[in-house]
Amino acid sequence: MTANDKDVTALNTLIATLLDSIDGYQKSAGDIDNQALADKFNARARERQSAVTKLQAAVAAAGGNPEDDGTLLGGAHRVFQSLKETVMGRDDKAIVSEIERGEDYLKGKFETILAEGDLSPAARTAADEAWQSVKAGHDEMSALKHSMGA
Repeated sequence: MTANDKDVTALNTLIATLLDSIDGYQKSAGDIDNQALADKFNARARERQSAVTKLQAAVAAAGGNPEDDGTLLGGAHRVFQSLKETVMGRDDKAIVSEIERGEDYLKGKFETILAEGDLSPAARTAADEAWQSVKAGHDEMSALKHSMGA
């Protein structure tokens, strides 16, 4: 596997996970009763889309085919979340808790890939830039969850 192949694989993994995050934020914005939180979720989704676009450009620059779909696991999580909402009802605290759980997962994916030392400088720069969005989103949602007593 060439350095470019490793870059493409790593960045596409991050893209797919970010796409799941965008879907999760958009779904949550539609499900939550609090309009201020819905606006916050939609803003995070837009920020994540910007990160995806930049990562896709880095994949293309490395000669790869940029990912444009989320992960199977992300789709399964959304189905589970919908089922849980049907059975238990929608609750703002529960929605924020699910978002924060997704942020933990996303943060872990980024930390794992960034800890690998074999990304090219261009791929590392692209991943580091996206990481700023992920870290800010994680920290914001974690603080929100704790402020709600969730």
